[in-house]
Amino acid sequence: MRSRSIGRRPRSAYPILLLLMPALVAGCAPATSPTAVPDSSWQSPSLPTTAAQPTVSPSAAPTSTAPTPTRTKPRHVFPVKASNVAYHPTHSVYPGTDIFADCGEPVVAVTDGQILEVSRVDRFSKRGPLGPYNGGLSVSLLGDDGVRYYGSHLSAIADGIDAGVRVHAGQQLGKVGRTGNANNVCHLHFGLSPKCTGHDDWWIRRGVVWPAPYLTSWRKGGNRGPADEVAAWQQKHGCPKAPTTTSGAG
Repeated sequence: MRSRSIGRRPRSAYPILLLLMPALVAGCAPATSPTAVPDSSWQSPSLPTTAAQPTVSPSAAPTSTAPTPTRTKPRHVFPVKASNVAYHPTHSVYPGTDIFADCGEPVVAVTDGQILEVSRVDRFSKRGPLGPYNGGLSVSLLGDDGVRYYGSHLSAIADGIDAGVRVHAGQQLGKVGRTGNANNVCHLHFGLSPKCTGHDDWWIRRGVVWPAPYLTSWRKGGNRGPADEVAAWQQKHGCPKAPTTTSGAG
């Protein structure tokens, strides 16, 4: 007896191939780049970018570059404006200097300062009292350096020169003369001292330190100042009382 399969036509494989064909065709197609899949993770929005600021470390307040002010030394000039002038480094009885020049030559302020005393009347008398009026016509100046500068035996006092008036170095105060006890010789008595008791300290006003070294400096255009020496003298002596002897120029 024949098997049932003998003579039976086998089923065709074509329907299966037809079903598989699209897949096979797709598998043989050229590869394509896969489409990027958006990242599903959340990102915070970016902040706007700002320019970096320089870091400033705390520091002390800036130091001023301005120069430190310094105290200017007072200017000094020779007290007589004349071409023919002479003086001697010594003086009788007490420190002072007699500056010899023709009568009428200008006497000027040695430095900037304020007029302390002015004597416009010659009260000197040989019968006395000797001392207070020896200088005749005179001017005393308190310089900005603290020194009192005294000039006497003048023939005239310049207009406007009165106690309390401010003057500057080189300003005319009067004229060389021979008033007081000048013995009829034209000259300027010049004294350096501290200001003490005022109008009645003639024995100090006439001079307590030797002026000649300073006069020599000023005459040569220098600016040597007597302030330190005068201050040292006052620290040592104070303001002594009037001497018992009243001789000497003044």
